[in-house]
Amino acid sequence: MDDKYIKPFVDSVLTVLPQLGITDIQLGRIYERGRNLETPGIIVILGLIGDIRGNVIYGITEECASGIASVMLMGMEIPSFDEMAQSAISELTNMLTANASTEFAGVGVNIDISTPTLMTGKFSATASSEKVVTIEMIVNGQTFEINLAIDKIC
Repeated sequence: MDDKYIKPFVDSVLTVLPQLGITDIQLGRIYERGRNLETPGIIVILGLIGDIRGNVIYGITEECASGIASVMLMGMEIPSFDEMAQSAISELTNMLTANASTEFAGVGVNIDISTPTLMTGKFSATASSEKVVTIEMIVNGQTFEINLAIDKIC
């Protein structure tokens, strides 16, 4: 996959998370994998339609998600990954994907996004496209995955 399709997602993490107060962010590995994904505990899926079609699948551990949700909820303690924490992480992925789609629009690539679908637990998932590009972001020392399953680039 061309870097011009990866960069908006990296940029969105580096832009949005600091606005929320999270500054310990580093780019990890970027690699291609097959369509089968093992969840790290939580996944959030958003659909992409328009000039790019497919899914963005965010993968995150419950510990990392709880830490991010706590920051988003003004330092509220998150003893378990409850509905409020789930809502915060769903909103975060919505903001990240919307920010990336805005960057795409700036270069003439129009994308609409679906509402996020959050799932918890350890399980295997199969992406719709044959190849998935995984972008690892290291947030507060923990891996936050962005999996791009792009079916079609118009």
